[in-house]
Amino acid sequence: MRNQKLAASFSGLAAAIALAVTTSTTPVKAESDNPFVALAGTWSGSGTARFDDGKSESLRCKGYYTNNGNPHNLGLSIRCANASAKLELRANLVDSNGSVSGNWEERTYNQSGTVQGKATPSRMTLAISGGITGSMTVAIGSGSHSVTVASSGPSFKGVHISMSR
Repeated sequence: MRNQKLAASFSGLAAAIALAVTTSTTPVKAESDNPFVALAGTWSGSGTARFDDGKSESLRCKGYYTNNGNPHNLGLSIRCANASAKLELRANLVDSNGSVSGNWEERTYNQSGTVQGKATPSRMTLAISGGITGSMTVAIGSGSHSVTVASSGPSFKGVHISMSR
């Protein structure tokens, strides 16, 4: 039963991580002002997932972000794992004058949904829906970013991950 709850929790966690890590945009005045451009490339990181029973688990993640030369689009693939679960996330996102929208999917647990939000060059505030409902904050620094997710899911309560190149 714990493994089923954990699988469902990681499905939501995976979606939240994928979207949060990759959906930063602003009104594009110059490519250097657009976080999609700054996020393009390969990232790795670690963090902690929190559950409603008070337990937490460590995570290790790798992220691959592409914009195919278009600073208003971002494609991503994120893989996270720990001792009890593995996740594979994909998302395609679009920036429209500082508003972010897109779709996500988690392939291991067959979940999907949408994301919408706003961003500045250094911070995003996003809402996710579909396999889970929740909120995300992404803080973007030079060569790094961190993701904080809060969820009202039945067993998954949140996550914090730090990524760097």
